[in-house]
Amino acid sequence: MSKELTIGLVVPFATDKVPDEGPMMYPGVKFIPRAVGVRALTPEGYDAAWDGILPAARQLAKEGVDAIMVIGTSLTFYRGYEAHQRLLEQLREETGLPVSTMTEAVVDGLKSVGAKRIAVATAYADEVNNRLADFLRKSGFEVLALEGFGLFGFGEPGKKSEQDIIELSGKAIEEAGKPDAVLISCGGLLTLGCAVPIEQRHGVPVVTSTQSAFWKAMRLAGDSGHVDGRGKMLAQSQAVPA
Repeated sequence: MSKELTIGLVVPFATDKVPDEGPMMYPGVKFIPRAVGVRALTPEGYDAAWDGILPAARQLAKEGVDAIMVIGTSLTFYRGYEAHQRLLEQLREETGLPVSTMTEAVVDGLKSVGAKRIAVATAYADEVNNRLADFLRKSGFEVLALEGFGLFGFGEPGKKSEQDIIELSGKAIEEAGKPDAVLISCGGLLTLGCAVPIEQRHGVPVVTSTQSAFWKAMRLAGDSGHVDGRGKMLAQSQAVPA
């Protein structure tokens, strides 16, 4: 990178905190977080945070950031495909900046590895899982299998170990038969070390919420997003259509 990039992050936490994986993936980048406070992994727990997304993005635009990423997969897909597309339009219109969401990032990540028929592993319980499956179908994917941890508490996904995540993903892959990729959905799951073991064991590309979000943010800011040693998606550096 020729200059230090500055990426604004709308984060689902109660405080302005950068997810640990971002600086681990891209240590030369400055991240500025603005919190919106998701209360629980339920539609009711997302509502107040949803209302905070646009104001937080407007604040970040005043900070001189190169691009804005809205962290939180379920936060950005739970109201459905059309509401998500309207949110993106509003964000881009009101900030005048390249903006994306964690949900759009996972869709782009899946497309970047050529996936159409997918297995899905999530942190969520049934209601949120059903909304995710519907969103993915409307985005052009065939969901062959979906397995969730069944969590409701906002901080609970972070307590799952990489081994837990690898095992749940493996269960979804085996149930799916021969998927083109596996999606691990939930920015709260700590997935940075999961892609390589899953890809080695199952021969299936891995796309995860957090890695996709930071990769997409880098690409919005003009970088390739390339990272070695963290799985097939991040190892790619060719351009993906917006």
